[in-house]
Formats: sequence, C-alpha cells, structure tokens
Amino acid sequence: METTHLITLAQTLATHAGRTPRTVAGWCGVHSRLFDRLAAGRGCRVDTYNKALLAFGALWPADLEWPRDIPRPPKSKKEKAA
Repeated sequence: METTHLITLAQTLATHAGRTPRTVAGWCGVHSRLFDRLAAGRGCRVDTYNKALLAFGALWPADLEWPRDIPRPPKSKKEKAA
C-alpha cells in the first residue's frame, strides 16, 4: 500500500479538473480530509486505500494520462462491457 500514490492521483486529478483534493475525495467516496491526512504523513485503512484507488481507476478522464509510476487498477466487469 503506497499512500503517495493516492496523493499523486488526487493532486493530478484535482489540477486537471480545476478542483480541490477534498472535492476529489468526495468523487472517490472517501472522507474529504483523506488526502490531507496522507500528505501530513498519516496513514489510512487498507479498505479505504483500495476504495479510493478503484474509484480513481473508474473515474479517471480519458484525456488525462495515468501516472506511469502508479499501477492502474484493473477495470471492473461493468467497465469492460461498456
């Protein structure tokens, strides 16, 4: 579990969308201060990490390149069918 991955994804998506990381947290379905806590050196539960990472994979815009140093989660069965 690499929490820096979540921080990078949140900052990248927030910048791209012209929003704040707290707004992005809401899109991911996690606590609004999650990325602030991680940036401050605190951790999170594994299920919270996985939930956020899967959400990023599902909502990542097609016109924004996924960071190359972060493994992208596999697509859900619904996304593969679409």
